[in-house]
Amino acid sequence: MQHLPAGAIDYCLGLWTAQPFDFKLRKSRHTKVGDFTCHPGRTPRITINRDLHPYLFLLTYIHEVAHLVVHRQFGNRVEGHGQEWKMTFRQMTEPILNELIFPADLLVALRSHMADPRASTFSDPELVRVLRLYDPHANKQTFLGDIPEGSIFGIRGRWFKKGETKRTRVLCQEINSKRKYFVPLDAAVENVQLSLL
Repeated sequence: MQHLPAGAIDYCLGLWTAQPFDFKLRKSRHTKVGDFTCHPGRTPRITINRDLHPYLFLLTYIHEVAHLVVHRQFGNRVEGHGQEWKMTFRQMTEPILNELIFPADLLVALRSHMADPRASTFSDPELVRVLRLYDPHANKQTFLGDIPEGSIFGIRGRWFKKGETKRTRVLCQEINSKRKYFVPLDAAVENVQLSLL
C-alpha cells in the first residue's frame, strides 16, 4: 500500500468494506486525478491515478468514496459537488485530520479547505502549494500558474499562449488552430518561452 500514508490504510479499507466498489489504478491523466462512475446493474467504480503522492492519493480516494456514498443515498437527484457531497466529504475526512497521518503544515491547509471543500482540490491555491511540498515530482515541473501572461508553453506536443486568468483556469490560445481553451492553473507545462510583458 505504498499509495497511502501508513496511518490511513485501515481507515481506507474500512471505507471500502462499508461501501464496496471496484477500484482501479490508472496511468497519469492530465485532466483528472480520480473519478467515480456508476451505471445501473453494475458495481460502482473508482479510479485514481497511480502516480499521486500518498497525501494527494488519500484525499482523492476519500473525495471519490464520498461521491459513492452520496450517490447511494440520493441517486442523481443532487449536484455532484453540492451541499450533500461537501457534508459527506467533510465527515469522511474528519477522522484522519490529525498529525498521525498528515504533517502539521498540510493539516492546517486541509482544515481550512474542509470548511468549504471545492469540487477540485486544485481549486484551493494554498492547499495545492502545500501538497506540492510533498510531491517528489513537483520541483521538476513548471505549472501554468507560475508563468506570466503572454508566455508560450507546450502541453503534450501542442503549443499555447497564456491568456487571462479566470479564477482557477486560464484562457489560453492554441498557436496552430487559434482556438481558445480553459486550462487549469495547476497544469504542468513544458518548453516555456516567457513573456517579457
